[in-house]
Amino acid sequence: MTITISGVILAGGKARRMQGQDKGLVSFQGKPMITHCLARLLPQVSMVSINANRNHEKYVTYDVPVFADDLPDFQGPLSGMLTALKRARTDYVLFVPCDNPFLSEHLCSRLLQAVQQHNTQLAYANDGERDHPTFCLMSRQLVADLEEYLAKGQRRILTFMQQQGGIAVDFSDEKNAFQNFNTLDDVRTMEENA
Repeated sequence: MTITISGVILAGGKARRMQGQDKGLVSFQGKPMITHCLARLLPQVSMVSINANRNHEKYVTYDVPVFADDLPDFQGPLSGMLTALKRARTDYVLFVPCDNPFLSEHLCSRLLQAVQQHNTQLAYANDGERDHPTFCLMSRQLVADLEEYLAKGQRRILTFMQQQGGIAVDFSDEKNAFQNFNTLDDVRTMEENA
């Protein structure tokens, strides 16, 4: 059976540590971070959307659908994931954060392989040292469970994924693919070392 997969870039946060700047629109190597993410994600999935709770007018210029969280008040990545799963017309959605310009070009294929091997509805990346749950492949069938989890006031991504039998997939051979930027200093440091 062929599994259909769409992709969503999560750009819905407040980016408090980025001095309020929208992470996806922060420049890295002369281009907004979202440009790097799109270039690496588009070849891996059937279509890509951006989950953003502000700056829609800037994100729509990338010629992909842009949508805000259904839930109000910036409730975290799971809120964006829930909205994406409800909108999805594919069996699975591949999620990635907007502040990762070195995204693995094998992310989708390796997460899909884990989902199929373990007959699970969810797989996420691990770089050999730590889990990266915002890099994940999630089944649309998890909508009801995720709605219930959020309705209880829960927000921890990894807890939800583990409750659902999610599989951590080893990407220790691509550790650099999970370097993200939390502050403007992180961006400057990475540009200087690139």
